[in-house]
Amino acid sequence: MSELRSFDERYATALADPDVRGGLTAFQRGWRDSRDAAIADLEAQEGRSFDELRAELAAIKDGVLADWEHHLDSFTDNATAAGAEVVRVATPGEANALITARMQAAGADLMVKGKSMVSEEIGLNGHLEAAGIPPVETDLGEWILQLAAETPSHLVMPAIHKRKEVIAELFERVLKRPFPPDDIDRMVKVARTELRERFLASSVGLSGANALIAEGGSIMLVCNEGNNRMSVALPKLHVVTAGIEKLIPTYADAMKQVRLLGRSATGQPITVYTNFLTGPRPGQEQLIILLDNGRTAMAEDPDVAAALRCIRCGACADVCPPYGVVGGHAFGHVYTGAIGLVNTSFHHGIEAAAGPQSLCVSCGACATVCPVDIPLPVQILEVRENVARAGEAGNAGRVTRLALRAFQHPRLVDLGMRAVGVATTPVRRGGVTALPSALTARGPLAERIGWRTPPAVPPRPARDTLRRGRLEEPPRLADQPLAGRKVQLFLQCVSDRMAPDIPIAAAKLLRAAGAQVTVPRDQHCCGLPAYDSGEQDTAKSMVRQTMEALADGADVVTPASSCLAMLGHDAPYLLRDDLAEVERAQELAGRTYDLISYLTSGPGRLPAGSLDDGDRTPVTVHRFCQASNTLGRTDAIEAFLRDVAGVPVVPLPEASECCGFGGSTSVRNPELSAGILDRKLGCVDQTASSVLITDNPGCILHLRGGVHASGREVEVLHLAEYLVRRLPGATASPQER
Repeated sequence: MSELRSFDERYATALADPDVRGGLTAFQRGWRDSRDAAIADLEAQEGRSFDELRAELAAIKDGVLADWEHHLDSFTDNATAAGAEVVRVATPGEANALITARMQAAGADLMVKGKSMVSEEIGLNGHLEAAGIPPVETDLGEWILQLAAETPSHLVMPAIHKRKEVIAELFERVLKRPFPPDDIDRMVKVARTELRERFLASSVGLSGANALIAEGGSIMLVCNEGNNRMSVALPKLHVVTAGIEKLIPTYADAMKQVRLLGRSATGQPITVYTNFLTGPRPGQEQLIILLDNGRTAMAEDPDVAAALRCIRCGACADVCPPYGVVGGHAFGHVYTGAIGLVNTSFHHGIEAAAGPQSLCVSCGACATVCPVDIPLPVQILEVRENVARAGEAGNAGRVTRLALRAFQHPRLVDLGMRAVGVATTPVRRGGVTALPSALTARGPLAERIGWRTPPAVPPRPARDTLRRGRLEEPPRLADQPLAGRKVQLFLQCVSDRMAPDIPIAAAKLLRAAGAQVTVPRDQHCCGLPAYDSGEQDTAKSMVRQTMEALADGADVVTPASSCLAMLGHDAPYLLRDDLAEVERAQELAGRTYDLISYLTSGPGRLPAGSLDDGDRTPVTVHRFCQASNTLGRTDAIEAFLRDVAGVPVVPLPEASECCGFGGSTSVRNPELSAGILDRKLGCVDQTASSVLITDNPGCILHLRGGVHASGREVEVLHLAEYLVRRLPGATASPQER
């Protein structure tokens, strides 16, 4: 019998197992290639984009939710007319009791099971075992996990975390015969033989349902192994366990789901077996159990209702950087991946959701591949707020809340950061805080900062230099696209206090293009750190303060793409309960740019070659994950460097993959952040470039710290820092001290 351990135990176990991270990294990369190719083929066949196709399927699913009772009644009537018995249950307890009672009444002593995540959700196996009725998983991955007394770590590939060597050892221990790890074919054949005996002996079979088709009362089953067919066809009683969200109106709608499901789940145009079952076969009974277990509550919550569109493809896990480090046992509860971070709180309670959701780095990758267009990043933050309000975030959450509330006060922050800057002067070296190796090589600090050297905290923020006229006038570019134009520079709290060279370089670059750069005195923070931490009230306060500080109507330019994502994308949503504030936020968003968008598609567009100083040293580019996934940016920085600066750009593998900074995640879960950073730096190594450029200050500090701690000879620069060096007559460093 498998049981879910505590989150802390699951997290520690995953981190201690190198096979988890090593295997999942290779899997994620292979899946991405297959999935992208399959989706491209579908787009060519259909003559429509992935976004159009998934919007169509999302609209179908939303239509069901809008008239749920009608579709439930239609399915029930049609399934009943076909000979099935349909029962709606509210809780896992009701479902388990019904299945057990029906099996006992039939005198059944064995159940063969096709894959069913709902059966995992309700804990059916443990319930049957306690009643003396052994269930047998017949999906190969599920059977392996049953032998190992584990739960699935992926919605589609439940044993993806296990290597062949581990499986061979498990088979030897349980089946009492040798299994060479490389002889996978033999292991599969033995599993087939073992399971065939169970199929023939069992009088009850169970399956899930990929869709419940209302117009015919039919069950759609999709699988790659054929075991579902055996579980359905051979036993005298076929039990179906499905959530009520699996409803879909017509067979045509089901085929639209099929076209996206296989491609999103496994990169296949279609799975091997796609079955439609309408009623029981002759001499058989069919019991269809439709489970609520929090789904009605989800449908009534407008912030998360769209999660009920989910078709259980697992794509959200397959692109998730934290999932790639710790796998689904830690990054999930019963349901893994980003969707699990949302629906767990409704199916199993907020406490069960608290630990796993804290691992999300808010990179937004999950939303880009979801075949039903679920806004998972936003929904995860809604759950994170619920976790914080319920007091389930633990001591780390309480510390974070206190810190963010203190951070609302600019004067307090100013005094504190200046004091830290003065106090750390003796250990400030070349932009980092060089702590003694005795502190970072071992002991409690090693796991927190041994892998990433902390940034230096200067005693004077960027605003001092920019406000007090200490910034030397830069040489002017021949072309002046911003001549006479007023630009408000939004410094970003991290770069202002911890990387002042970045906003200083941005100011020089804008002035070189002719802008009149001002630094609004009352600016502080866009609110993103609080929003990402689930402290939405604090985030709203900071957004309002920022709107006041930037209210004069001029262009706003920030060196931080994260601020653009917050002010241009998140703030209107965050303030959605007040129409006037939404309009103010949208007005500000309409005139706010990050540096690269201002210089390429905004008023500051620079002509080709205007920053070409003849230096042809190759560079590589890390794309800030939210700029790619939330703002939809692709190769804007690379194109700008090539066209405007004349720089050879070496493509970075997984350029848009998160670097692991993740705001508070890298502080609360440093081991996770270290694993993601290691993957990113490994990609940088493949380019053999000595210069790494990106455009978000958090990424800069994170990557610089990792490069320094690992001893790599790579210079990490913000785009502004790199470009300002290429101004006519510029010195090697833009630093103004």
